[in-house]
Amino acid sequence: MDIEWAKTRLEEYLVLLGRFSPSTTSTGQFSGGDRSALPALQEREPTVREILKTLDSTLGNFRLEPGRSGNLSDIAGRVRRGLGILADRKEWAIRLAPDVPQLGADQLHPWVWEAARSLWESKHFRLAVQAGFTSVNARLQAKVGRRDASEDKLFQDTFSDDPPKAGQPRLRISGDPQDQTVASKQRGVRLFALGCAWAIRNPATHEDGEWEEQEALEQLAALSVLARMIDQCEVIRVEDE
Repeated sequence: MDIEWAKTRLEEYLVLLGRFSPSTTSTGQFSGGDRSALPALQEREPTVREILKTLDSTLGNFRLEPGRSGNLSDIAGRVRRGLGILADRKEWAIRLAPDVPQLGADQLHPWVWEAARSLWESKHFRLAVQAGFTSVNARLQAKVGRRDASEDKLFQDTFSDDPPKAGQPRLRISGDPQDQTVASKQRGVRLFALGCAWAIRNPATHEDGEWEEQEALEQLAALSVLARMIDQCEVIRVEDE
């Protein structure tokens, strides 16, 4: 819901109600109030009803009946309750939200967050993700001592099942390589790294426009997982290097 728009519509309607506020005599004639406000009240009534129904299904169940005693007071009360809901709506979302784990960007792996932080703080979320990936790639290059390959090629070489070659060290998950869990993680990190390059880095680099903050945060989190895996891997080189 556009809270500011809804708030403005309700406030305007409340002002019109205050202007009109007629009373009726025993003969049913209007007495007092600004009768010129009635057409505007009638015109805006459907929108006000829809807003109130959206906020609380019971609030929008009214019809403007200027000649009926208490009708305008009842409507004004409904509008005020709607304004009260709008005023506290954001706070309800914060204060009444269920207790769930919170992902703090500053708790991501430093390779990712330190590179992304300045762009993130300036609301350049897509470029922040791109910077995070570039940082992970640069750290991997430094860890294995290679500048001749990057991204796809570097991931494929570094996590290859083949033994290391001269100038092409490998990264291995710590633990017994014969252990099924270790072997599974070893296969997984290579595919995960390639997935990050294809599904995160490429769109961040080649797409136009800005990304949603939540989407970008989730992608930074994926890069943080990759960075942590790379950081914890052991470098295996040929013996004569």
